[in-house]
Amino acid sequence: MKSTLLKLCGNHSLQDLRLSVNSGAPYIGIVFAESKRKVDPALCGEWLKQIEKDKEQKYVGVFVNPTLQEISYVLSHVPLDIIQFHGNESPAEIIEIKLSTGLTVWKAIHHNQNGITKMKSFNRVVDGYVIDSKVKGAWGGTGASFDWESIPAYNKEAERQGVQCLIAGGITPQNVKEILTYSPQGIDISSGIETNGSKDGNKIQLIKERLKNYCL
Repeated sequence: MKSTLLKLCGNHSLQDLRLSVNSGAPYIGIVFAESKRKVDPALCGEWLKQIEKDKEQKYVGVFVNPTLQEISYVLSHVPLDIIQFHGNESPAEIIEIKLSTGLTVWKAIHHNQNGITKMKSFNRVVDGYVIDSKVKGAWGGTGASFDWESIPAYNKEAERQGVQCLIAGGITPQNVKEILTYSPQGIDISSGIETNGSKDGNKIQLIKERLKNYCL
């Protein structure tokens, strides 16, 4: 069985980043949009100088409706590998930033009846998707899940486009086995690996073990 990709997102301290990088997760998410987990780019850059990640691991910067100038400022401090757009950015806006930075780009899609249609509008524009719950007043990181029975449809569209697709929203060590029954390409976890607002090494380890055991 194919292994499930893992993204640990919302890292907002040196300790968070150390735990997530040391876990071996392939994707390490850092939020630069307005959020309780937003980090200062200059400070984040100093943290990352104290951490040695594997060459295969990727830093993912999360933005909401950013300007090219905003992204350029972050990149001057933080060695991002992937830019994740989590707002209502247009294909044209994403193409401009992709061409200017030369980086891999992902688009977050809020799950609703038009989710697949929205994905199709970014065909040949983005390199991957994160499907997340839509919660009023928030762009993401709410810890709310959506109807996971929709996952196969999102997978199918991502496979048609030849790109990755990760599922976010409300995933925890307690329910990860359930979501794995829908065969997501990858999962994106933030609050589900936290205790009192900080990353929890025990919860990260539980997620890793359950992913590994499910794939055996």
